[in-house]
Amino acid sequence: MTPGSPSANSHAPVDQVLGELHGAVQRIAANVERVLVGKPDVVRLALVTLLAEGHLLVEDVPGVGKTSLAKALARSIDCTVSRVQFTPDLLPSDITGSSIYNRQENDFEFRPGPIFANIVVGDEINRASPKTQSALLECMEEHQVTVDANTYPLGSPFMVIATQNPIEMEGTYALPEAQRDRFTARVSVGYPDPAAELAMVDEHAGHNPLDDLRPVSDAAQILRLIEAVRRVHLSPEVRRYAVELVSATRRLPELRLGASPRSTLHLVRAARAQAALAGRDFVVPDDIHAIAIPVLAHRLVMTAEAQAARRSPAELIRALLQRVPVPTAALDPSAAFVRSMNNNNAGTPR
Repeated sequence: MTPGSPSANSHAPVDQVLGELHGAVQRIAANVERVLVGKPDVVRLALVTLLAEGHLLVEDVPGVGKTSLAKALARSIDCTVSRVQFTPDLLPSDITGSSIYNRQENDFEFRPGPIFANIVVGDEINRASPKTQSALLECMEEHQVTVDANTYPLGSPFMVIATQNPIEMEGTYALPEAQRDRFTARVSVGYPDPAAELAMVDEHAGHNPLDDLRPVSDAAQILRLIEAVRRVHLSPEVRRYAVELVSATRRLPELRLGASPRSTLHLVRAARAQAALAGRDFVVPDDIHAIAIPVLAHRLVMTAEAQAARRSPAELIRALLQRVPVPTAALDPSAAFVRSMNNNNAGTPR
């Protein structure tokens, strides 16, 4: 067993695991912020999504750094990266790959498409047709691709970072509900404040900082950190709170469609990653609050009346966070996580 493997890391002390995670996240965040200036919260959410084994939808107006965020995160990790420019004439096989006839072998052979990478950047995803967008459904949920009745597994880690412009709708297709539900979180970059924009002008006017960006982590380390996040303790009280919060969206009269059970899984996975980034090996309700809007808001479908009244999904989530009772029982701060690590250590040959 090699020291860098995920299995070896599973027997490491708790403090060592969290220390490695915190250090790696700081390095990646600092690297990305060299490109996306003045947006630490956006970068943090992208890292939470990565460690939660999820996918990120970056939605905002042109020119605020959507693609730069995706490319900077991809370049900060030394793993395979591909970029797909979504256009109306893009075909599903342009993403997944296709079978090509090989004359020498007298048989068909599969040529993998750009989806066979650790990080896939999909630029302007809503410019492709629904048929092409559907090619991502199996990839994002099951981490595999089926072509001509043959199934091919995708690598790990695997993350799709997609961008779209919500303002310019001419020549675009709305994302199907099934695909939006597969994105763990949605983030809007937003305009920078004047100080950050001035710093961006000073640093970026002469050259593109993406050209100088070098990896500060690798796929093996990201897999170790993902494994550590999976073991962050989630108490029954916090687990029940997450379920109650999600199920409450299905009873809102302002919604035609509430959050799905898949969103509950994404919510607790992201909460675990949020807790780990905060240096804790246990989840508290504040972790749920921190990521509830990015994880849940894009999945909600408003009624026509709610849209006419200018209600927003984010506003409804904030109201639910105020209304759904927060668990007040004492939370065992890390007993389950520590017990799990101790059990692993006890079974390790010395």
